[in-house]
Amino acid sequence: MEMFRLDGKVALVTGGAGMYGKPISLALAEAGARVIIASRDEEKCKAYASELKKKKLKAEGIFYDQGDDKSIDNLIEYIVKKYSRIDLLVNNTVTWEGGKKNLNDISRYDLEKSQLVNYTGLILLTQGVLKIMLDNGGGSIINIGSIQGAVGPNFGVYGDTGMSSGITYTFEKWGMVGFTKWIANYYGKQNIRANCISPGGYGPGIREANLKEEFVSNYKRLTPLGRFAEHDDIKGPVVFLASGASAYITGHNLLLDGGWTSW
Repeated sequence: MEMFRLDGKVALVTGGAGMYGKPISLALAEAGARVIIASRDEEKCKAYASELKKKKLKAEGIFYDQGDDKSIDNLIEYIVKKYSRIDLLVNNTVTWEGGKKNLNDISRYDLEKSQLVNYTGLILLTQGVLKIMLDNGGGSIINIGSIQGAVGPNFGVYGDTGMSSGITYTFEKWGMVGFTKWIANYYGKQNIRANCISPGGYGPGIREANLKEEFVSNYKRLTPLGRFAEHDDIKGPVVFLASGASAYITGHNLLLDGGWTSW
């Protein structure tokens, strides 16, 4: 079990107080890492970090805007100045601004709003963190994608609910998988590993949004395990890919989908 320990590691989790961000941050902290929880909602990040510290875990919440170059630089500078290293990066931040529209409705403004964070900001943050990892002899990068970066959206699952899947989400999540493989191939010999976790539907978020029963029943019916992912389901995979237990795994896209993509 020591192979899974992250003691002494510094982990940056963007969007670390969000739906998937919370169990990711918790899992890394439970494995021994010091976790920096960063997003635009500073209050939420600090509140969740306080929850973790009450459990005797190492965590800190900080403001971070992935759509702003200065904020990216400030975040990295702050972590390095305080902790001297960044060993683990989990790219979990996502914006839905302009990103829920179908192809026939989307505008250049919508595209630019979405890609400012989900594409440009993602790459620039990773660029900055990579420099620190290379100086420290290596690191692990985990990108949080989606099943829609592995297969096309199944529009039939929405039925007559009026719900849909926006064009930018599929475009960006496929790009995230390619970005992961590029990093893995380019930096592998410098002890940098990069992997992607592509989750399916997240139960707590589905229930919080009170989505229509037609979608919920269709989704479960089309998932071999017959359910959505729950809070703990991402914890094992993220610790595995962050730790020495996966030392010979890079460029991989792990599908956390209950079998959705196996049909």
